Formats: sequence, structure tokens, C-alpha cells
Amino acid sequence: MDPEREAQTTLDRLNTAVLTCDDQLRVVTMNSAGEAMFGLSVKQAYQRPLAALLPVDSEPLLQPVVKAQCTQQPVTAHDIPLMTCGGTLIKVDFTVTPLTAVGGDGVIIELSQVGGFLNIARNQNREDQYNASRDVMRGLAHEIKNPLGGLRGAAQLLERKISDRNVTEYTSIIIREADRLADLVDRMMGSYSPIDHRPVNVHELLEHVCKLIQVEARDGITIKQDYDPSLPGLCGDRDQLVQAILNIALNGVEAMNHKGEIIFRTRIERSAYTGGQWHRCVIKVDIEDNGPGIPEHMQQRIFYPMVSGRAEGVGLGLTISQDIVNKHQGSIQLQSEPGHTCFSLLLPFDTSDLQDVP
Repeated sequence: MDPEREAQTTLDRLNTAVLTCDDQLRVVTMNSAGEAMFGLSVKQAYQRPLAALLPVDSEPLLQPVVKAQCTQQPVTAHDIPLMTCGGTLIKVDFTVTPLTAVGGDGVIIELSQVGGFLNIARNQNREDQYNASRDVMRGLAHEIKNPLGGLRGAAQLLERKISDRNVTEYTSIIIREADRLADLVDRMMGSYSPIDHRPVNVHELLEHVCKLIQVEARDGITIKQDYDPSLPGLCGDRDQLVQAILNIALNGVEAMNHKGEIIFRTRIERSAYTGGQWHRCVIKVDIEDNGPGIPEHMQQRIFYPMVSGRAEGVGLGLTISQDIVNKHQGSIQLQSEPGHTCFSLLLPFDTSDLQDVP
């Protein structure tokens, strides 16, 4: 790989947006995170004035650039508001460095979302806690299922030796309840099935989930689809991914008491951290509802087994979803407040762009 391409590849792996501009503040280069933030490819942005990429009120962002040009010194600004291409207002830390030190006439600009790395650390901490919890659950499951197997076997032997149907009715109850508890333990642990890696069309998968929800919720739920038709295919287990998305969607249906709106949205997410590795691009699947929201104190625990916001809930659906997504080297993000809850599944579709993170 030539040095210039290697440098661009390195920039594309960054989670921060990096742009270079000439002395007239026209865009020359931009990495993948910049493309995602401004909603333009580097070809579309090339030679466009920097101000054209910024929102109408661009003065707070342009001031540091002009100051860096005038003083020929690096300038940093914090907590600057910026409207992304998706219409979301975020705050960024903004660093401008003149290129005169390396023989250039322009500037290099770096924008990092405030709290972006905090979110990565929070997600990683949640995954670590989840994995630790699963290790404990595996040990507990082993200790529970062994005596359950003995109890079931003893009830079967007893049933064969007893001719009184009134008594065998009780042994049948013991066998059924032992099976029920064993099944509950299995569901707590998630799916043991290996991933059947095959090409998957994410939109076909979501349409199937929509049909299942319509059968379950009937007329009370309005379903909207907001798909990006340009998405590539996934390589994964269709049935398990259907189960993961369906569990999340049905949780939303229950939270809304079968009356409300669910939106399925697909997009490309650039420079994403999932499965302990950086990916240049991943597929992002949003499952959004307008229900009452998840209390803040539960949001970091909602994926743990037996944690549910409903009195009648078992608290296994999201655990299983997390397990399936983790097996696909993906992750699940959650944003929730009253009237808006969004679960975002980040699923890598190309393993050639992985970068190990120490």
C-alpha cells in the first residue's frame, strides 16, 4: 500500500472527523467520520467552502478556523453546537491546526463529539459486566440442571413402578416442572446454537419481523419503515437475528400496552466500535418506539437476565438479543426518555476492515 493511501486508511479508522482545507478554506480531504458527520462523500465535499458544510449559524465554528489562520497557531474550542446531517444537534470539541509547519497553506480540522469516547467506554463496561454476569450464570445453571436431571430421572423410574394413575399424575407434574425449569435456565443463558453464517438481506429480515409484530399486536400498533436501500448484505444467522430484533420490538409493544408506533430504520454507521474492534462501517438497525421509556436507573441493567420493567415480565428477551448480537461481533446501544426509546443494533458486514484495539 502506498504511503498516501495508508495514511487515508488510518484516518478513516478514527472515530473523530478530520478535514483539511486550503488557504481559501475549501475542503480538500475528509475521512469517513467526517463524511458521516456532514452527510457528504469526500468527492462531493471537494473544493466546497467549509462554510457550505456547516449549519446557518456557523460563526462559532468558523471563528477558531480564522483565528488559527491569522495567528498561525493551533486553536481549540470546546462544546461547540453542530447540527449533523441526520438533523441531530450535538456538541463537538473543535481543533484547528495550520499546515504551515509541514509546508502547506491550509488548515487541518478535527471535530470530536463531546461524550463520544465516554459512550464507547460505557458500552464496553456494560459488555464486560454482561460477560461477567454470564460466567456466573453458567456456573449457576450447571448447579441447577444437574439435580434437576436427577429429579426428573427419579420421577420417571417411580412412574414406571407405580400402577395407581392418581399417583402417576403427581410424578408427571414433577417431570413437567423439571422440564420447565431446565428450559427457563437455558433461556436465561441465551442461545447455544452456533451462528449459521449465510448471506442475509437485512431489509427482508426486518419485513419478516414486521409481519410477526402485526400478527401479535394486530391493529393497535403502527409500524413505519425508514430503510436505506443502498445497504450491503450481512453475513450472519437469519433466524437468530430475527429473534434478536423481534424480542426488542415486542418489548416495545408491551411497554406501549399494544398501542403506539414502532419505527424500523436502517443506516450506515461509520467508524464504529463493536466486539472489541474498530470497524470502518457497520450496519445500524434502529428499533424505535414512542412508549413511556425505560427509567434511567434500569438502562444499564436492562440486558441482564431476570431484569424487567414489567411486573409480569421474565426479563430474558433482551438478554437473548444481546447474546445473539454479541455472537455476530456487534453491539446494542440504547437511548430512552419518556415518549422515545431507541435500541440500535450495530452489525459489522465486512470483516476485512477490522482493527485490533489494545
